[in-house]
Amino acid sequence: MAGWRGYGGDMDRMESLAGRRIPRAVTDTALALVLAAVCMTLPMAMPPGGPELRTTDAGFFVLVLLATLPLAVHRFLPVPVLLVTAVSAAVLQGLHYVPELSGPEGTSIGPTYAAVGTAVFLTATRSTPRIATLVVSVFIPAAAVTEAVLAPDGHRLAALFTDAVLLVAAWALGRLTRARAAIRDQAVERAAALEREQVANARAAVMEERARIARELHDIVAHNVSLMVVQTIAADRVQERDAAKAHELHGTIEETGRATVTELRRLLDVLRTDEGAEGDPSKEPPQPTLDSLPALVDSVRAAGLQVDFSTSGTPAALPAGSHLTVYRVVQEALTNTLKHAGRTRTVLRVAWEPERARLTVRLCDDGPRPDGERADDDRNDEAPVRPPVVAHGAGHGLVGMRERVGAVGGSLHTGTRPGGGYCVHAVIPLPTTASASSPAPRHEGHSPYAEHPRPAGR
Repeated sequence: MAGWRGYGGDMDRMESLAGRRIPRAVTDTALALVLAAVCMTLPMAMPPGGPELRTTDAGFFVLVLLATLPLAVHRFLPVPVLLVTAVSAAVLQGLHYVPELSGPEGTSIGPTYAAVGTAVFLTATRSTPRIATLVVSVFIPAAAVTEAVLAPDGHRLAALFTDAVLLVAAWALGRLTRARAAIRDQAVERAAALEREQVANARAAVMEERARIARELHDIVAHNVSLMVVQTIAADRVQERDAAKAHELHGTIEETGRATVTELRRLLDVLRTDEGAEGDPSKEPPQPTLDSLPALVDSVRAAGLQVDFSTSGTPAALPAGSHLTVYRVVQEALTNTLKHAGRTRTVLRVAWEPERARLTVRLCDDGPRPDGERADDDRNDEAPVRPPVVAHGAGHGLVGMRERVGAVGGSLHTGTRPGGGYCVHAVIPLPTTASASSPAPRHEGHSPYAEHPRPAGR
């Protein structure tokens, strides 16, 4: 019995009209009660002049309950419930409590036969293939022969075929329901496996991009530390000859140290896994800054992309890691535009907003140009068409940009434009006075940052 209950194809729940799932215990119990009530009212529903039936008594009600109520526990004992239901229905007919399936008055498929057909359907749905085969090859022929024996003379063959067709149809419907449930479960499992694979791929892309960012931030930290060493040696050498110069160098060393600590914290936040890939896929210098954007724009213009580049606002001090982030975001956005939209018009705006303590970068393209609007030197080339945009940025390029911007505390928004084209909008926070002041020894006299600011990205 445990094999029948634990088989993987068992229908665990039945779906209701509201789209929710109802436990099988509820549906089986309700089905048993409905069939029991209908069977008990059968004698009162018989038309006048029908077949002569035995007067209902206690035996009738006991047999009706035996033929219907066991369906409430069919999920636990499918085969015993089927046998009890069939035997009880046969006894009801043999004692003439219910009319014959086929007789002089014609065919009469009453609720007791419906109870047997329901039991066959549920057994075919919930049992193993071996049990289902025994039902159709042994139980159904035996039930049909029994029905033929109980039928009046001259109607045995009709009763045999009628009962066989009824039960075989219930069995076939049960197996079809089971097959559909198995297909549905397989589809759900495949969808879940695909979703897990997509999540794993996205996580791998994030880890790869974090490792790349960590390598670049490591180069920045190493550069700053080396610079501090050189400045310390220089300050030590000029301290006796030029105290003011030594004081200036000490201030520069302090500022460089603060920037190094900030970049080191970001490095520790970004670094999530050991990464041993050799080489750097980037073809740009290790630490490009915003000053490198014009050269980047010129390089994509040479490739045929029409870029309208402009900056606005007053530049402010920006950590080297943020410089690198802005450069990589613009580089990735321009590369994607050239790859997916072809030689189209692109607008790149870099806006310094010190009053709002942020730097905004917005890059929008017009999308692939129609054939009639291509330039003369581009008429023989097929402009690539931008592929459909996947929700939440499933592409590795968008994942990398989001990781970079998030590593410096910024935000990134991407998406298609209403009139066509694509936009990338990044917001990078600028260091504030409060965030720049961390516990460190103070210099007497004037601040070294007021008159000798450290160049951004150096």
